[in-house]
Amino acid sequence: MPALLQQLNADLSSIVEQARRGLVQVRSGRHGAGAGTVWHSEGLIITSAHVVSDDRVEVVLPQGPALEARLLARDVDRDVAALMVDATGLPTIPIGDSRRLRPGQMVLALGHPWGIRGAPTAGVVIGLRFEGSPATPSGREWIVASLHLRPGHSGGPLLDAHGRMIGINTMMNGPEVGVAVPVHVVKAFLREVLGPTSTG
Repeated sequence: MPALLQQLNADLSSIVEQARRGLVQVRSGRHGAGAGTVWHSEGLIITSAHVVSDDRVEVVLPQGPALEARLLARDVDRDVAALMVDATGLPTIPIGDSRRLRPGQMVLALGHPWGIRGAPTAGVVIGLRFEGSPATPSGREWIVASLHLRPGHSGGPLLDAHGRMIGINTMMNGPEVGVAVPVHVVKAFLREVLGPTSTG
């Protein structure tokens, strides 16, 4: 194998290993199991709104027990929800800058498709539908990538090539296309519902 590919393999494996530490499983009533991302080490978890409901929510830590979670806020339009668990010292994923993404850049998505814990999928950014874009008349903002999101990836992190979280996986848009909520939208959501210090 050429040295460049060997280095790429090693780099991607390291990114996935690090990010899995901040990846949790989210269970909520009839919604089944989705993913969640540790946003703050003191128990703040971000996931997709469609993963959780007002029913009992449970979060399973990567190397720990299942914890009952409190639903702090849920925004169906932006498909983002904030949870809190009684835990401290949780590993987090570095936050990137979703506004600097460009088509063609490599991204990785983590989640638990069909119950496979911490499964990665990779692709490239194919479109950016940010506020004010003609492709986004509703005002919604998305990252669109050519990767295979499956049930169970929702709520997990979308990472850039440096392992920084630049989005939250939200849905499939066809067999070859996945959609994520940009991390700057997640920050705006947290500022609105939890205050200015919530974004770290």
